[in-house]
Amino acid sequence: MSKNKHSDIVSLTEDVSQSPLYSDDLAPVPSDKRTWSTWNLAAIWVGMAVCIPTYMLAADMIKQGVNWWIALLIIGLANIIITLPMVLNGHAGVKYGIPFPVLGRAAFGTNGIHLASIVRAIVACGWFGIQTWIGGLAIYAIWQVFAGGDIGTGLSIGKFICFGIFWLINMFFVWNGTESIRWLEEFAAPILIFIGLLLIGWGAMQAGGFGTVLQQSEQLERPTATITKRSNDPNILLKLQPLTDKEGKVKASEYQISIPDENGNLQAQEWKTIPANAKPIPLLYSGLDKNAIVEGTQQLKLQLRAPHEGGFAESSIISVPFSADGKRAGAGLWTYILMLTAMVGFWATMSLSIADITRYAATQKAQVAGQFIGLPGTMILFSFVGIFVTCASIINFQDILIGEDAPWDPVSLLAKFQSPVVVVIAQVFMIIATLSTNIAANVIAPANAFSNLFPKQLSFRGGGIVTGLLGIAICPWWLINSIIGILIFISGLLGPVLAILLCDYYVIRNKNLALAELYKTDGKYAYGGSGFNIAALIALAAGVATAIIGYFVPSLSFLYSLSWFTGFGVAFVVYYVLMRGKGE
Repeated sequence: MSKNKHSDIVSLTEDVSQSPLYSDDLAPVPSDKRTWSTWNLAAIWVGMAVCIPTYMLAADMIKQGVNWWIALLIIGLANIIITLPMVLNGHAGVKYGIPFPVLGRAAFGTNGIHLASIVRAIVACGWFGIQTWIGGLAIYAIWQVFAGGDIGTGLSIGKFICFGIFWLINMFFVWNGTESIRWLEEFAAPILIFIGLLLIGWGAMQAGGFGTVLQQSEQLERPTATITKRSNDPNILLKLQPLTDKEGKVKASEYQISIPDENGNLQAQEWKTIPANAKPIPLLYSGLDKNAIVEGTQQLKLQLRAPHEGGFAESSIISVPFSADGKRAGAGLWTYILMLTAMVGFWATMSLSIADITRYAATQKAQVAGQFIGLPGTMILFSFVGIFVTCASIINFQDILIGEDAPWDPVSLLAKFQSPVVVVIAQVFMIIATLSTNIAANVIAPANAFSNLFPKQLSFRGGGIVTGLLGIAICPWWLINSIIGILIFISGLLGPVLAILLCDYYVIRNKNLALAELYKTDGKYAYGGSGFNIAALIALAAGVATAIIGYFVPSLSFLYSLSWFTGFGVAFVVYYVLMRGKGE
């Protein structure tokens, strides 16, 4: 093993090519093939971060009453937090040129690493299937523009054909290897940034100015309707706060209340005019169980409508909660912490496998600068695009009457446009964004993980094909809604794996690895021949148990709510205690 005097790169000098743990795809990347610069690393992150979930990140926070700039602050802070371990874990990729499954052999053992890397891979396969289905729908939407049809909500032969086309496009880049992936991200990054800025420009021009748009976020923070009861008034009062246009005029003109009858069935009442003075409306309907409504055991339903294009534009039917002061409960410090945890978990999987990417970086400076430039900034920018464009849409489109119907996702927004040209351009943007995210975030890591299972039999290409096939096998068209919750649950439990990797590399081994030993079945990282580091497995079990116990024990629910942090902290401490003094 030798060290290049001009850089922090350690080269493999011993011939271990005959080892069953070695393959060309898992071998250290030589210094002359480290072609990824700061811009390449930044472009990778731009390509991954610009996606539908990022666009929608701030939505739930604002719906809970959080101000738009606080939502952005939480997103920015979370991504700075996750970038720190991302950079730390990426160090070994640059120094030794090895992917995550090989790096993990040092801490988990040559066999033990399969447990962590395959879980990571399965999560990625799930996301791959979901993103591929979304990309296929974008292609189908373009086809429908020319065919004169509607995309619809059900399944169809056309959707499966477009899913297959987008799947093949993904496999093209897998088959052509990492250099084609680098080209894709370089190509996509400036386009995605430009489209984001273009959307902001559209919103500002259509809505009457930058400041005017952001003022609309206040409308999204407040509830559309609440029921209140004054202590000196026997009636209960309906407080309406529908959306207004840029002149401050309420867009909805009428409201309709639905009341549960004695059997619990909703009975719609007559449409009534919304008062111009915005004062609370006494609810005087007969058969109204006021106590049940105040106690929250019975809720009224509400719908608004307004004249639109010769008919009526109607809002969704929403539940009307009881509120003592007619306001949405504000978000407190604990709510902010939970939101921060969720945002950190967004890139939990990538923080494990970042060495798969940084192994192609020329220098440590390139990987550090590239990640800090590419990740936090892009996440903040594109989350802001989602906030800004949604705020602009609620005053630009007269048929959006309540905050609950605001088009937070790009698909709903595109449905508001009638121009075929706009739809096609926007869907092309969706295809590019989805493809660049899918390849970098959901293919590289599982391809390496599957290759690591059978190094001599399965190449990076083969691992990528396995990823693609599993992405089909999960049937994303059926499971897209339920599987997202499962994937987020699993992602939140990967904090302990990252903790063990960082503790092992920085604290136990002081960034010094015996490179050749990582490829030997009887070497020091085989841990006596079993291939399992028991200390790592115990630390992993302790971290995961701490993270999930709150799911089953209500009094400890805070541990589950903070699963990434609690699991990380416990696993780090346990691993350090068990491995202290056993470094290089």
